[in-house]
Amino acid sequence: MSDLDAAFGALSDATRRKALLLLTRRELRAGELAQHLGLAAPAMSKHLKVLRDSKLVEIDADASDARAKVYRLRRAGFREVSGWLEGVERFWSDQLEGFTAYAERKR
Repeated sequence: MSDLDAAFGALSDATRRKALLLLTRRELRAGELAQHLGLAAPAMSKHLKVLRDSKLVEIDADASDARAKVYRLRRAGFREVSGWLEGVERFWSDQLEGFTAYAERKR
Protein backbone atom coordinates (compact mmCIF):
# COMPACT_ATOMS: atom_id res chain seq x y z
CA MET A 1 0.00 0.00 0.00
CA SER A 2 1.35 3.43 -0.91
CA ASP A 3 1.60 6.28 1.57
CA LEU A 4 -1.22 8.02 -0.30
CA ASP A 5 -3.45 4.93 -0.05
CA ALA A 6 -2.68 4.67 3.66
CA ALA A 7 -3.47 8.35 4.18
CA PHE A 8 -6.83 8.12 2.42
CA GLY A 9 -7.59 4.94 4.34
CA ALA A 10 -6.86 6.73 7.60
CA LEU A 11 -8.94 9.72 6.55
CA SER A 12 -11.90 7.50 5.67
CA ASP A 13 -12.76 7.10 9.36
CA ALA A 14 -14.70 9.91 11.09
CA THR A 15 -13.07 9.25 14.47
CA ARG A 16 -9.59 9.62 13.00
CA ARG A 17 -10.61 12.81 11.21
CA LYS A 18 -11.89 14.20 14.53
CA ALA A 19 -8.60 13.27 16.18
CA LEU A 20 -6.71 15.10 13.44
CA LEU A 21 -8.86 18.18 13.93
CA LEU A 22 -8.08 18.12 17.65
CA LEU A 23 -4.39 17.96 16.79
CA THR A 24 -4.70 21.09 14.65
CA ARG A 25 -5.24 22.98 17.91
CA ARG A 26 -2.33 21.53 19.87
CA GLU A 27 -0.29 18.42 20.56
CA LEU A 28 -2.13 15.90 22.75
CA ARG A 29 -1.38 12.73 24.64
CA ALA A 30 -3.21 9.57 23.62
CA GLY A 31 -5.28 9.69 26.80
CA GLU A 32 -6.32 13.27 26.12
CA LEU A 33 -7.40 12.36 22.61
CA ALA A 34 -9.37 9.38 23.92
CA GLN A 35 -11.08 11.57 26.50
CA HIS A 36 -12.04 14.24 23.97
CA LEU A 37 -13.42 11.59 21.63
CA GLY A 38 -15.12 9.48 24.30
CA LEU A 39 -13.08 6.39 23.46
CA ALA A 40 -11.50 3.68 25.56
CA ALA A 41 -7.69 3.67 25.55
CA PRO A 42 -7.38 0.48 23.43
CA ALA A 43 -9.70 1.89 20.75
CA MET A 44 -7.77 5.16 20.65
CA SER A 45 -4.52 3.26 20.43
CA LYS A 46 -5.74 1.42 17.32
CA HIS A 47 -6.77 4.69 15.65
CA LEU A 48 -3.43 6.29 16.50
CA LYS A 49 -1.55 3.34 15.02
CA VAL A 50 -3.42 3.81 11.73
CA LEU A 51 -2.63 7.53 11.78
CA ARG A 52 1.06 6.86 12.52
CA ASP A 53 1.29 4.18 9.83
CA SER A 54 -0.29 6.58 7.33
CA LYS A 55 2.33 9.19 8.28
CA LEU A 56 -0.32 11.76 9.19
CA VAL A 57 0.80 11.99 12.83
CA GLU A 58 4.01 11.48 14.74
CA ILE A 59 4.96 11.00 18.36
CA ASP A 60 7.21 13.34 20.28
CA ALA A 61 8.33 13.67 23.89
CA ASP A 62 6.15 15.90 26.06
CA ALA A 63 8.18 18.95 27.06
CA SER A 64 6.56 19.01 30.50
CA ASP A 65 7.02 15.29 31.25
CA ALA A 66 9.87 13.38 29.59
CA ARG A 67 8.13 10.05 30.25
CA ALA A 68 5.00 11.04 28.37
CA LYS A 69 4.51 11.09 24.61
CA VAL A 70 2.40 13.51 22.65
CA TYR A 71 0.92 13.22 19.19
CA ARG A 72 1.18 15.95 16.59
CA LEU A 73 0.36 16.34 12.92
CA ARG A 74 3.02 15.38 10.41
CA ARG A 75 3.18 17.86 7.55
CA ALA A 76 4.71 15.49 4.98
CA GLY A 77 1.72 13.12 5.09
CA PHE A 78 -0.67 15.95 4.37
CA ARG A 79 1.49 17.31 1.53
CA GLU A 80 1.04 14.08 -0.40
CA VAL A 81 -2.73 14.16 0.05
CA SER A 82 -2.82 17.83 -0.89
CA GLY A 83 -0.73 17.20 -4.01
CA TRP A 84 -3.10 14.48 -5.18
CA LEU A 85 -6.13 16.71 -4.58
CA GLU A 86 -4.49 19.57 -6.48
CA GLY A 87 -4.10 17.24 -9.46
CA VAL A 88 -7.81 16.46 -9.39
CA GLU A 89 -8.62 20.15 -9.05
CA ARG A 90 -6.45 20.89 -12.12
CA PHE A 91 -8.56 18.39 -14.09
CA TRP A 92 -11.75 20.33 -13.25
CA SER A 93 -10.11 23.66 -14.06
CA ASP A 94 -8.94 22.31 -17.42
CA GLN A 95 -12.44 21.01 -18.15
CA LEU A 96 -13.97 24.40 -17.37
CA GLU A 97 -11.40 26.22 -19.50
CA GLY A 98 -12.12 23.85 -22.39
CA PHE A 99 -15.85 24.38 -22.09
CA THR A 100 -15.41 28.15 -21.89
CA ALA A 101 -13.26 28.16 -25.04
CA TYR A 102 -15.84 25.99 -26.85
CA ALA A 103 -18.72 28.26 -25.78
CA GLU A 104 -16.87 31.39 -26.92
CA ARG A 105 -16.15 29.83 -30.33
CA LYS A 106 -19.85 29.05 -30.79
CA ARG A 107 -20.91 32.67 -30.26
